[in-house]
Amino acid sequence: MEIVIANLVEILRRKLVVSCQAPADSPLHDPHIIAAIAQAAVDRGAVAVRIDSPPHIQAVRRQVSVPIIGLWKRQFPDSEVYITPQFRQAQAVALAGADMIAIDATLRPRPGGISLPELIARIHTDLKKPVMADIDTVESAIAAATAGADFIGTTLYGYTSATQDQDPPGFEILQELTQTLKHPVICEGGIATPAMARKALDLGAHCVVVGTAITGVDAQTRAFCAALGNPSFH
Repeated sequence: MEIVIANLVEILRRKLVVSCQAPADSPLHDPHIIAAIAQAAVDRGAVAVRIDSPPHIQAVRRQVSVPIIGLWKRQFPDSEVYITPQFRQAQAVALAGADMIAIDATLRPRPGGISLPELIARIHTDLKKPVMADIDTVESAIAAATAGADFIGTTLYGYTSATQDQDPPGFEILQELTQTLKHPVICEGGIATPAMARKALDLGAHCVVVGTAITGVDAQTRAFCAALGNPSFH
């Protein structure tokens, strides 16, 4: 796995990763369509893609050869954690063809009571996959690094109760993490323009993940309609 991690570090260095996802009620939420979006992103220069759910990962894996950062969003009544919350989701993501597993690495309780160090250790030992820790605070980032995560992502900054008064992208937390941690720090969340992506690299990000600004047809259309005073149908 060390060789895999070293390869991923070099592949991702100062490059673009595109998150290819769609809301469950969107016509784009289809494995073949997600795979086509991923192929388009790769054809235009993305060096990796971030994909949600085993069926979508399987479809994308058949379409592209670049690294897939895989995750599985699952809701549980006893926890706010939903990005690959348990080992069973991580295992399914790995079997579907993901090269790296993204997990929620916030300090919130996980469903089923598994701890973050236990989850990361099982992914490393049983699945032989590197882990991207999606964090929201500096404290959760340090905890994830200590627990053995291979990459740290700012993905959940602004999306948890601990950071709900903050708006992504988290340039401040990004800069602090790149100066504090030896781990590669991935900037994800709220990157809306190429200039913002460049700023993230200038602040020390190892690479940048962009989703809605590139692939978010539903969210972007809704935002434009709202700005024009037009009703939203969904």
